[in-house]
Amino acid sequence: MPTFGFWNLENLFAPENFPQREPWLASRVANDLNGWTDALFQTKLNQLATVIAAMSSNQGPDVLGVCEVENQFVLNELIGVLNPMLPARNYGVVHVDSTQDHRGIDTAFIFDSNQFSPVPNTLFSHFVMRRTGTRDITQVTFRSVIGNHDIVTLANHWPSRSGSSSERTAGFRATAGETLAYWHERIRETVGDDTPIIAMGDMNDDPWDPSVLYNANATREEGDVKRAQSARFYNLAWTYLTRNVTDHQGNDRVINGTLYYQNDGNVFDQILVNRSLLNGDAHYMADVDSADIFAFPAMVDHRTGRGPIRFGLPKGNTANNVNQAGYSDHFPVVIEIGLN
Repeated sequence: MPTFGFWNLENLFAPENFPQREPWLASRVANDLNGWTDALFQTKLNQLATVIAAMSSNQGPDVLGVCEVENQFVLNELIGVLNPMLPARNYGVVHVDSTQDHRGIDTAFIFDSNQFSPVPNTLFSHFVMRRTGTRDITQVTFRSVIGNHDIVTLANHWPSRSGSSSERTAGFRATAGETLAYWHERIRETVGDDTPIIAMGDMNDDPWDPSVLYNANATREEGDVKRAQSARFYNLAWTYLTRNVTDHQGNDRVINGTLYYQNDGNVFDQILVNRSLLNGDAHYMADVDSADIFAFPAMVDHRTGRGPIRFGLPKGNTANNVNQAGYSDHFPVVIEIGLN
């Protein structure tokens, strides 16, 4: 059964002296990347690849949406580390270089080309319009190698809360939710309302926040989505609000978020599926019970009120701000989607 997932890779930038970096971006991130050596970059890649390879019972995911990646180069380098770990896989990359985000970070997909291929002319980068730059929503249709069945996927990274100020920036995420809902409707109009659609991402809001519930039209009521004639999503994040996991010291832990801020868990990383995926209308059916936070034990902090062990960036001080035993400040989320 194919595994789909999403992971915020936390500032996956090329090394500080990367020659193809745009001058405006090099200036903007110069302090953050001061000391971001090729050796640190390679260590970060190895840490990320170890977690990705462990997904789906150590067989890796079939399709993985990602965010906070700088460019195509870092993605190619990542799958260059990942593919030797999983000889049965042959990962490729779908990426559009965004010019909207003020730090140049993008959304993208990693996919196993033995199982899926991007359908030509179905790659879109949807602008989330606001006064200051933000990340685009990446949309692509994947076609299964077996059976030639299509599924539309959308990778999201909604505008940040800028620390703890969720109210001041709530409108930005409402705009992102409206953008996702708009394209959900357009997809249905263009290719049919029985088309399987999965939207994944770091929403920077919880499942109960208005941007997700009302603007993106993503509900916790599975039955409502199954019966709906309009463009609605079922939000699978409601199924993994709390999880019992094992931390990196082998102790049992309860986690209640996909990331933690000031010791509080938030469920920002979410998987949304449409009616077709719930009803199995067009060859694919979501295994709702399989939706989960992938809390790889080595990346789970043992301290109460702490979530994933982050890798970090130098930000002018490598010794204080980088943990080479870390991974990301977000846990991945996954779901199995069966082929009928």
